[in-house]
Amino acid sequence: MKTVTLEVRKPADAMADFSRAWKSGKPQKSARISFATPEILWKVLTAKRWELLKVLCGAGPVSIREAARMVGRDVKAVHGDITALLAAGMLSRVDGGVEFPFAAIKVEFLLQAA
Repeated sequence: MKTVTLEVRKPADAMADFSRAWKSGKPQKSARISFATPEILWKVLTAKRWELLKVLCGAGPVSIREAARMVGRDVKAVHGDITALLAAGMLSRVDGGVEFPFAAIKVEFLLQAA
């Protein structure tokens, strides 16, 4: 099962890990998408976008119109959400539309006292 981990990390830490992975030349076992703050994560991953990801999970390639039908929403609004998810690296463009290329999502961040 291919899982994507959404995490909150300092950009410098995420880039250092990326650099180490790149230099190793070894394929990575899991995909990670990092956000600098929890606020940015929740700005990108709104409730409507989370709902969209849930229906796209395992659906294969889907047109924007079909995605809108699946969630019962306006095509224009879904188009905006898909554009944001593409920019965040959570969706991929494929022939016939877009695809969520993962079987599962893991969200990981730590909230601690200042």
